[in-house]
Amino acid sequence: MASAYAGGGGVPAHAKTFLGHPTGLFMLFFAEMWERFSFYGMRAILVLYLTKHFLFGEQPAYAIYGAYTSLVYITPIIGGYIADRFLGARKAVLVGGLFITVGHLMIALVEGPAGVQGSALNGFYLALACIIIGTGFLKANISVLVGQLYPRDDLRRDGAFSIFYMGINTGAFAGPIIVGILGETVGWSWGFGAAGIGMALGLVVFVLCRGALYDAGQPPVPAALKTRSPIGVSIEWTIYLGAVAGVMLAWWLVRSQGAVGTLLLVAAVLTVGFILLTSFRRLPKVERHRIFAALFLIALSPLFWALFEQAGSSLTLYTDQSVDRTMLGWTIPASMFQSVNAFFIITLAPLFGLLWTVLGKRGLEPSAPFKFGIGLILVGAGFFALILGAPAAGLTPAIFVILLYMLHSMGELCFSPIGLSSMTRLSVASMTGLMMGTWFLATAGGEFIAGLIAQETGGEGAGVGHVLGIYAKIGWFSMGVGVLVLLVAPFVTRLMHLDSLGERPDHALAGEGAIGEPAAAGLDTRDEQRLGRR
Repeated sequence: MASAYAGGGGVPAHAKTFLGHPTGLFMLFFAEMWERFSFYGMRAILVLYLTKHFLFGEQPAYAIYGAYTSLVYITPIIGGYIADRFLGARKAVLVGGLFITVGHLMIALVEGPAGVQGSALNGFYLALACIIIGTGFLKANISVLVGQLYPRDDLRRDGAFSIFYMGINTGAFAGPIIVGILGETVGWSWGFGAAGIGMALGLVVFVLCRGALYDAGQPPVPAALKTRSPIGVSIEWTIYLGAVAGVMLAWWLVRSQGAVGTLLLVAAVLTVGFILLTSFRRLPKVERHRIFAALFLIALSPLFWALFEQAGSSLTLYTDQSVDRTMLGWTIPASMFQSVNAFFIITLAPLFGLLWTVLGKRGLEPSAPFKFGIGLILVGAGFFALILGAPAAGLTPAIFVILLYMLHSMGELCFSPIGLSSMTRLSVASMTGLMMGTWFLATAGGEFIAGLIAQETGGEGAGVGHVLGIYAKIGWFSMGVGVLVLLVAPFVTRLMHLDSLGERPDHALAGEGAIGEPAAAGLDTRDEQRLGRR
């Protein structure tokens, strides 16, 4: 019953808390931490593995990386929709974790001799396909579970999403270090195996402590899952069999960059079209305006991630080949540098939180759209830190790569947590998973573009000067777009109607969520509400 819950959230008012938050938040923290450990650990060595074990050239390796990372972020739109309508976020996260664990362990087990492709390479692609499908079920829905632990206007949620985001970055920090050292110095299978064990640990935490979620993430209509589908099994098992079929499709797509690009374009048109049609036909003016504001933020996502995600592709090989990585007689594995971003997120996030609070008290805190503009400027500026530090001849000092990652991390703090919170805050209950999935669809577009940019930096005769020239072009472009976003931010902020965010929507669509209540808000709710009134 709704009255039993704290403001309509998924956790009863009398539920156990820790540090003032439901214990389910910390369970999700640890589950997501280990999932991110496995993902970022594997991501850190993926291009190195393709070029040094399977002996791919730079451009083919970047193409595989771009297709894989794009599919990792396009599948959450399907997983979000399935969870909204059928499985619920809880079951979706569980099945996703199983697929990811199997995928990582398969990579560790199917490694063949160096330079030999054949069945070993096909097995590698199949393992990537399992990770892709598993991430589709898990990625959007675990963030939705965090939102469903709280009422829409619960002030505790400022800290909740911050805690959850720290879990993400703790895993992202540890993964490249452990997986990178094992993969580059001991053996590739050791690195991938460590990633698989990390995901398995996250899955164990989720299963053993799932009771802390109470009713959050339950199927919208549990009885409907037992209904027989046209193929003679229950709807639930039809979904699982469809996931297996999806693995085979992903196995083919991961090797076809052109097909992935077409899929992204079609998915974007259909998804945005569906959201707009639903908004115009079924939502009142205020909720429709919020969806428009969310779509504006989503539209900026591909550019940011296209630049930011050079970290796993062109920047990894640049660090491996053109950076002085020797310290105290030890050559630092190139993959370990991907932990620098997470380190800065962990150390700078409290400072950014304090900054927003101080500015908010003075009525000066930027809105979410304004923060997005700052993020685009910072991610572009990061490349100029590297360009200015690169010598005319010889290796680039490692400090300039670290400075690039610091600026990119500052940009991410203005972008990613704000985007996650905005999707849950601005959407209605039955569209929360879909909007979160659309956010990741836009991220997939950025990953695809990142692969294309990386390919431009590679190829025969492409020296350091050529790579830095590409970085200069994309850096200037991102900073220019960022300035334009700053100019239109006040108009987009008005569309968010932040002063009435805590009011319960009075229309049918808002009551169709997984737990029958409005979706929860996210990070920095109080501060952005203040600015919205300003």
